Amino acid sequence: MTADISNKLRILVADDHRMILEMFSMYLSNIADMSVTTAETFDEAAQIIQNDGPFDVVLLDLNMPGMNGVTGLRRGIRLNGGKPVAIITGSPTPKMQEEIMNSGAAGIILKTTPARSLANAIRFIQSGEIYMPMELMRAQAEPNRTAKHGQLSEKEAQVLNFLAEGKPNKAIANELQLAEPTVKMHVTAICRKLGASNRTQAVIMARDMGIV
Repeated sequence: MTADISNKLRILVADDHRMILEMFSMYLSNIADMSVTTAETFDEAAQIIQNDGPFDVVLLDLNMPGMNGVTGLRRGIRLNGGKPVAIITGSPTPKMQEEIMNSGAAGIILKTTPARSLANAIRFIQSGEIYMPMELMRAQAEPNRTAKHGQLSEKEAQVLNFLAEGKPNKAIANELQLAEPTVKMHVTAICRKLGASNRTQAVIMARDMGIV
């Protein structure tokens, strides 16, 4: 039997990182009880909410154009008529987490959240609960991770910029006239210093920190 679209959870995801937007949208659109709408700026998201009425759950990228941090979050909450609005972000500081939650967010979803966990987080938020990833709760009890790691070297910063452009190690090696194993070593160092588990997460975190 075909699911009645009127019974689906209406989700709005707004993020200016196209890779993240496509990944979230692709996964959620394949779930039978969810209908997904996307936007790439806060203004676009606001217009969609005004045109199409409140969504069951709205996910807003903290750093996308027009958002202005928690200012956009508060506007989004007002526009969505009391229905939950949560934040998507990479690696928020404890202070930022506090500002987000004090501004009325229904939770924080990390851009590194596994796809299989995303739908569960959205259902949790839609039910009226506050969602907070376990890793953020653990991090609140630890010293700031960034203090444990040194600044990126000039060469690591160059490699990171090429990673943000989507270049593979071989292309980066050619650009910087380095051996490919040396580039791999720099990528490993970048991930360690940013506290990222892989190159994709490193780029996401670097963008949210304003490094690239």
